[in-house]
Order: sequence, then C-alpha cells, then structure tokens
Amino acid sequence: MNELKLEFEAVSENEGLARVVIAAFISSLDITVDELEDVKTAVSEAVTNAIIHGYEEHGGKVVMNATLKKERSDSSLLTVEICDTGVGIEDVERAMQPMYTTGLEDERSGMGFSFMEAFMDSVTVTSSLNMGTIVHMEKKLKAYDERQ
Repeated sequence: MNELKLEFEAVSENEGLARVVIAAFISSLDITVDELEDVKTAVSEAVTNAIIHGYEEHGGKVVMNATLKKERSDSSLLTVEICDTGVGIEDVERAMQPMYTTGLEDERSGMGFSFMEAFMDSVTVTSSLNMGTIVHMEKKLKAYDERQ
C-alpha cells in the first residue's frame, strides 16, 4: 500500500497543485489518459468546494489524504479524502443534488458533487456545521506496479 498526505492553504492556486500531486501519486499505474483525467477532475472539484464553500474564500487549510492499495494482481483501489475545517454543510443530501449551489447562480453551476460521482466509483460526504467536511472518494484502477 502507498499513502499520501498533503496539507495546503485554501487558496484557488492550490487547486492545480492538488491535481498535479494526485496525478504523480498514481503515475506508476497502467491507466488511460481518461482515467487519469477523471481522478484529477474529481480531486479538483472537491478541493474547489473546500476553498469556495468550506472556507467561503477566507482561507484555511485543506488536507488531501490518498491511498493506493493493491487488491488483485490486475487492480488497485485508489482512495482520496479531501478534508477542510470550514463552515460545514447543513444538508449534505441537498448539497449533492445537481444544480444546487450556495454561490451566486452566475458564478457556480452546482455540479461539483455530480462530477465527482460521475468520475469516481463512490463518493461519500461527511460534514458538521462549523467543523468542516470530508469528501471520501474511491476508484478502482489497473494494476499497481510494485517495482518502484
């Protein structure tokens, strides 16, 4: 099993950092460009939600935890958690509905969780008001190369 923990400031420039780091983390796998882009997009959406909605762009820390665990000789399970200690989500079920947004309608599409669910095999959101949110995502990927 391989593990990663990255803590960074909740500023929009670091959304790109999270994308690059998760791409590097899974680079040893024999995956398609589409699979790589799916994971990067899901991570990007989760980090963006933490920055914009979790901290309402007032700053804080975002933590990305990732594990890559070999399941069989031909597949590995990628688990990614994006965590913040921001304002939390009052109604997670409602927030995960397509087109729902707490931002201004002309600025946000309300599709972040929908994209995460489309690109990952599972997405679970745990949140407490004024304590933060954890977005837990999983995706089964091709074989992990242990030759590293």
